Amino acid sequence: MIEVTQKDLSVKNPEIDSNIVTDVTEYTETDAGTEVTEVIDGEAPADPFDPETLRLSQDFGENFGVKKLTTTVPVRKPTKESFVRTHADESYRLETRILELKDERENYLVDPSLWGHLSGESTFGPRLLQTSMTRQGVLFLWPIRLPGIDGKVDSWNQSAMEAAALAQGKWIRLSANMQLGGYDVFQATGVLPDPEWPAVTLGEILRLAFKDHRIDSMDHPVLRKLRGEI
Repeated sequence: MIEVTQKDLSVKNPEIDSNIVTDVTEYTETDAGTEVTEVIDGEAPADPFDPETLRLSQDFGENFGVKKLTTTVPVRKPTKESFVRTHADESYRLETRILELKDERENYLVDPSLWGHLSGESTFGPRLLQTSMTRQGVLFLWPIRLPGIDGKVDSWNQSAMEAAALAQGKWIRLSANMQLGGYDVFQATGVLPDPEWPAVTLGEILRLAFKDHRIDSMDHPVLRKLRGEI
């Protein structure tokens, strides 16, 4: 049987002041075994696994200078479950022409030098690209069909244009109404903070959104596929 005893000893060094005493806790195994001595100076050491010591603060990102970077910008319509806002600054809106592949859900920015060559292509047409953001802080470009050469626009895109204008100052959510032939628009009832727009230009947003979806040649694989060449 091992008996553990504890006692305080005074350890003195003849080279230092004899009044300085170091606290020593000595554990001695009687009967058998090796004598073990542990020296504790001052307070007990902190628990290295204390959750409160290890827990991140709410502003840990700011403490380490972390900055969120915008590296991807989707080009899509708002989802039916998301509240969105659109950028109120006109410089963050662009009327241009894009090529839309609905089956693949892909949009391609087309170089203006090719617009005349694609005037008869049904997948190619004018769009308003509206800089938008979800409540979760996801930046995206919302493409809305603009009136054609006849000046007409269908009811779906007309209601989308109206919703995008409303979203410049309010959080809104869209839901397709098939009987109406347009979108029902719902406004958030809570007091929600304004979106925090990233410090990037529209040109930078376009570069991220269409970095792999830009057509600048009639030999582009997408156009060759539409012509049935591949």
